[in-house]
Amino acid sequence: MRLIGTLLIFASVATGAPAQTNAPATLAQTTAPAASAAVTNALGSAPPTMRAVKIAPVTTNTITVTNMSLQDCIQVGLEHNLEVKIQRYNPELSRFALKSDFGAYDPTFSASGSHDFSQAPGGYDAQGRPYQGTSTDNNRGSTGFSGLMPWGLNYSLQGSLSDSYGANQFGPFENVSGTAGFLQLRQPLLRNAWIDSSRLAIILDRRNLKISELQFRNQVINTVTAIEDAYYVLIYQQEYVEVQELALELANRTVSENAQRVQVGTMAPLDEQQAESQAAASRADLLSAQIAEDTQQRVLKSLLSDDYSKWLNVSIKPTQPLVAIPEHFNLQESWREAFALRPDFLQEKLSLEQAGFRVKFAYNQLFPELDVVGTYGYSASSSTPHASLANTLDQFRGRDNPFWTIGGQFSIPLSRISARNTYRAARLTKDQVALQLKQLQQNILIGVENDIAVARSSFQRVQATRQARIYAQATLDAEQKKLQNGKATTFEVLTYQSNLTAARSAEINALVNYETALAALSQAEGATLKRRHITLELR
Repeated sequence: MRLIGTLLIFASVATGAPAQTNAPATLAQTTAPAASAAVTNALGSAPPTMRAVKIAPVTTNTITVTNMSLQDCIQVGLEHNLEVKIQRYNPELSRFALKSDFGAYDPTFSASGSHDFSQAPGGYDAQGRPYQGTSTDNNRGSTGFSGLMPWGLNYSLQGSLSDSYGANQFGPFENVSGTAGFLQLRQPLLRNAWIDSSRLAIILDRRNLKISELQFRNQVINTVTAIEDAYYVLIYQQEYVEVQELALELANRTVSENAQRVQVGTMAPLDEQQAESQAAASRADLLSAQIAEDTQQRVLKSLLSDDYSKWLNVSIKPTQPLVAIPEHFNLQESWREAFALRPDFLQEKLSLEQAGFRVKFAYNQLFPELDVVGTYGYSASSSTPHASLANTLDQFRGRDNPFWTIGGQFSIPLSRISARNTYRAARLTKDQVALQLKQLQQNILIGVENDIAVARSSFQRVQATRQARIYAQATLDAEQKKLQNGKATTFEVLTYQSNLTAARSAEINALVNYETALAALSQAEGATLKRRHITLELR
């Protein structure tokens, strides 16, 4: 199966049971909402391919009974589960945040122009001679690029031109001047040399992108595990309803048989009342089982739907058989798999890397600011009464008047209180994250070992409960024959009927517990997607 969100989920799901049918690469639409026409992403596009889920609905009055395998439920859940759909946006949001960090290296273009005029009145000089006033017009223009390079170099390339003209006591004048190719450079050598705030943001957001992808993967794992648990519990509830129906049928048959014996005088009325009491208790147990089954239906449907109203009159009928297949458990291999696949463990390792880069940046900020600075360019000027722009431009073209400077700039805070304490806090935070990683590692070791122990004991319990159910059935059969021959009491038969009902329920419960234990172990190993043959491809 391939699900496409803002991320793409390519999922091929296998649950050990064969698919009910093979269909074209779209989901077959039925009266049940479990199948939709296609999976769409946030932009509304559909995936190129998808394994079909064909669900066979059977309508009973107003309820549509839909046969679904575990594989079908997982596929529909990955497509429609709201938690998965919500989490699917986060990696793309992180990707946009990372791309925006590179905007720090975008060059900035600037241009400006202005015209101004000034006039001053005339007057008399110290010898009493009059002089005329002045008037000046000035046209200015400038343009340039500036920006930051990934290694911390600040650059600025500019050009400017100014044309001043007017009249003063000496007559008309004009001055055309400017600079071209005016390049300014500043390269840090200590502070902000090997890392600065822009590079730190990119480093952190690259790991945030990986973290968001791991969080999405973890959500898919949790959702698949929740669907497995809900599916198997629904099997148990439906099987338990059938167990209670058999118990009620058996109790009613005992009531009928006892009534006939009372009529012919071979049984006391008290025995008949005991059977009726047992039948009434069985009816109450059946009602409770039906209520529990309805509740579990809603639990599973909530995991499969993004529009619950479409599932209102749908009843899911699991087709997955409950079979306890023995598994070979290898603790060391499970540990290795958990440390390689667990999204939360990989996420914590990335958090430790981020803390290390924050320490690196804070350490760099302890250094003084030592920068190499330089400028280079050409100037031109024409200051004749008939100065022309062409003359100035000719000087630029001929590179007649070059200029350059090179130097350094040094500055350091006298106390550095802020930088020192920021560095100390960054180191402590890194140590804390390292301990959190170690704690998670230990919890994984313990959790995987516990889940293996639970899975082993659950399988043993399956075998034990199966034997208990066989013995309970044989005991009841023998006791019923005794009752027919007058060698047993109704009370004893009813007791063995209750024992058989409990044994059947215990066997089903053990089978379900074994399946959910295997699902929990896969989740603890981070191998749920591998076990279910689901591949996530994040673009």
